Amino acid sequence: MPTSIVHELIDLLQLERLEDNLFRGQSRDIGTRYVFGGQVLGQALSAAQKTVDESRHAHSLHAYFLRAGDVEAPIIYNVERSRDGGSFSARRIVAIQHGQPILNMTASFQAPEGGAEHQFPMPLVPKPEDLPAVNIIPASELDKIPAKRRRWLTKAGPFEFRHVHPRNELNPTRQPPYQNVWFRLVDRVQDSPVLHRSLLAYASDFHLIGTTTFPHAISYLQPNVRMASLDHAMWFHRPFRVDEWLLYSCDSPSAQQSRGLARGMIFTRDGVLVASTAQEGLIRVVESK
Repeated sequence: MPTSIVHELIDLLQLERLEDNLFRGQSRDIGTRYVFGGQVLGQALSAAQKTVDESRHAHSLHAYFLRAGDVEAPIIYNVERSRDGGSFSARRIVAIQHGQPILNMTASFQAPEGGAEHQFPMPLVPKPEDLPAVNIIPASELDKIPAKRRRWLTKAGPFEFRHVHPRNELNPTRQPPYQNVWFRLVDRVQDSPVLHRSLLAYASDFHLIGTTTFPHAISYLQPNVRMASLDHAMWFHRPFRVDEWLLYSCDSPSAQQSRGLARGMIFTRDGVLVASTAQEGLIRVVESK
């Protein structure tokens, strides 16, 4: 049986149906200042899937984060059934809090179909069991971080992460704009591909935009750095399980005008490319007071 923290995440993604195309999701405080973006992505995808024939699987989503989410309030998801064609279904989802949209998302679903296949190879990296489970902040430095952010960094979460090249986020050095992170859900869950896609959408918001800071020796933990996700895109290529090790290989081709772009490829430990992501985020360095 899944642990309580995994149960909590699964319940978070299930949603309550209010009407045919209207759903309500709860929010979870994981120590971030606002609702974690991955939560809204996973819930919006779950809401859209509930309006699509179960034989059609999500293959892509494109989202814009419009406002910060309130962790103390539920989120309403309004799904527009844009089109149901012979092979594809399209949906538009608006996430609403306090009468205002906080996220707009479109998602597309496809019936299974054969065709040509190719993929990029997985990077050559150590296996997850050969990497230590290291905290990104040394315990001796945790007292330098505000209490709520400290809880985000120390509280056990539903996913385990192992960085191929971990860095100290309090004292970052300049590095090339790429990173590789192994991750998996901390316990086994049911076989539902719908659930695993929503869980992967949730997890895909970790580490991605942070890659854009590597060449600049800055970090989201520094008090003069302001960061926020602006948009998020995701493509599902092949079947996977999030309760087995996956490699998140991220790079950042550009940063400019206080915005950074990051891309990600997600592989199974056997080297199968199962999903791709892209995200642009705000990266603003302000003068310290």
